[in-house]
Amino acid sequence: MSVTTINRDSMLDEEDLGPADEKVLDMLNEGRVTAPFVAEKTGYSLQYVRDRLGRLVEHGNARKVYEGLYELVDDPRKEIE
Repeated sequence: MSVTTINRDSMLDEEDLGPADEKVLDMLNEGRVTAPFVAEKTGYSLQYVRDRLGRLVEHGNARKVYEGLYELVDDPRKEIE
């Protein structure tokens, strides 16, 4: 079993976010989401939402907790103290 360590420097910053990322993060702040749910609520295509979620996971801002279920790890829009 391997453990993945997330380097804070690889996470997205607020200036790296587009409008779709903002909406996805808003929904993740409310709780766990699936790509189809986000697509339905935002009007973005399912594939585009999957791409956005994948990018957030890749950078350590979100994580896939189960097949197709995502949760927020770190919102890049919030300042670190």
